[in-house]
Amino acid sequence: MTAAPKSMDAIMALCKRRGFVFQASDIYGGINGFWDYGPLGAQLKKNLREAWWQDMIMNPCWGRKGPNGQRVQCVPLETCIIQHPKVWEASGHVGGFNDPMVDCKETKGRYRYDHVMVYVPAGGAAAAGDKPIFAYVGDQPSETKQKKKAEKTFGEVASVALSTIPQPWTRVIGPDAEKPGTLTEPRMFNLMFDTIPGAIRDEANKAYLRPETAQGVFLHFKNVVDSSRVRIPFGIGNTGRSFRNEVTPRNFTFRSREFEQAELEFFCHPDESKAWYEFWRDFRMDWWKSIGLAGENLILREHDKDELSHYSVGTSDVEYRFPFTAPGFGELEGIAHRGNYDLTQHQTHSKVKLEYYDTTRGELLPNGGRKGERYIPHCIEPAAGLDRGALALICEAYTRDDTRPSPEFLKLHPRVAPIKAAIFALMDKDGMPEVADKLADEVFAKFGRYGFIENDAKQSIGKRYARMDEAGCPFCFTIDSDTLKDQTVTVRDRDTGQQQRIGIDKVCGFLTEKLGL
Repeated sequence: MTAAPKSMDAIMALCKRRGFVFQASDIYGGINGFWDYGPLGAQLKKNLREAWWQDMIMNPCWGRKGPNGQRVQCVPLETCIIQHPKVWEASGHVGGFNDPMVDCKETKGRYRYDHVMVYVPAGGAAAAGDKPIFAYVGDQPSETKQKKKAEKTFGEVASVALSTIPQPWTRVIGPDAEKPGTLTEPRMFNLMFDTIPGAIRDEANKAYLRPETAQGVFLHFKNVVDSSRVRIPFGIGNTGRSFRNEVTPRNFTFRSREFEQAELEFFCHPDESKAWYEFWRDFRMDWWKSIGLAGENLILREHDKDELSHYSVGTSDVEYRFPFTAPGFGELEGIAHRGNYDLTQHQTHSKVKLEYYDTTRGELLPNGGRKGERYIPHCIEPAAGLDRGALALICEAYTRDDTRPSPEFLKLHPRVAPIKAAIFALMDKDGMPEVADKLADEVFAKFGRYGFIENDAKQSIGKRYARMDEAGCPFCFTIDSDTLKDQTVTVRDRDTGQQQRIGIDKVCGFLTEKLGL
């Protein structure tokens, strides 16, 4: 039985109240499609990024052996946001990274053609006669407003795609519009942000903000092979900002115009690519489960053939049931078998050979060696969104229990929790703050590099516990009058609210075990 969706409004309110996420340019009214991370959100996202970095690059797949029976090998790379414009011609983004859009001549709004729906009589569009048809975009204020208008006009209504309504759309009232007939025919709209680096500002010098981090890896494939000791199969990992000029950014940080990715391009021999695709698909699902997304809200979905990109041999999505997608799911990460498309494209456009010479393959020579084989490797790409990942962690962790004194708390996995522990003096007297300060220093020295260590003597202990619960802090340690007598402290568990006493000299050992550090 699926649980009722959580309140996205409540989650967003907590994110602002506790400093996880703020609207960008908030004091000026904000800017649509852009979000900033507050102190706790920045640390949560850093912890997520670091977990990806450790488990994908430094110790790939937790030391698991790959399909070849060997440890997985990966190296890091950091590439620029702005690349040569021809990069995006080779990758297909200039010519093919387009969405069909319709404009509203009344409101000047712009909408993705395939996202625009219309309300018609329950009997179908033809039953509307000469009456107007009300268009809306899902998850937008126009949806509720237009439905009310349609129900007032038709009574019972049905929702169908705008594309099913024959043109001209003289009777269609656009989202947020008041008059019919204001929607234009669909036009293709490129999603890349363009810019002009340098002093001469003309079309010839136009460049683009990258729409994905992957292409920078393909550009440096040969450089990495030539400058390091990596050998096929191996991966190159890259994290960083990407930009897409989304026409209808929505659902909090889920669909933004500026976002952060964590992508791995794993290069392998064509004959082994299917096995590596299945290996990475399964590991990435296990990885998300390991940091707190295990349960019915997480699924792995294989793409149908008609969903695949033209170059893709196979693609799977790790999907999460967000409150705004329930009962459906939204993409969290894609694992794509890209074949040799990208390296082939860049070899063709750059005229630089990107073949790999594999000395472990080819016919067996009399001396026992191999003749070698030249080929363009296939690529498996696990591509995760860090903003979507952070949002999924918050949504999954958000818990409401009205039987608790403070009903809202975040059950964040200790590995990603921004605050690792809190040290509280029960009262600001009798030497308790001094003991708390000393313990906080010890805990900070050992765990401070992993996250915040709180040490606060203000407010009642109940309010301090509540604040830590909302921030997702897994454990609070309280120094009280008994501490001064027997050198024990109270440990409070965030998830259960239960308390136990341990020796003050056992606190660091307790955290080492519980945090898994």
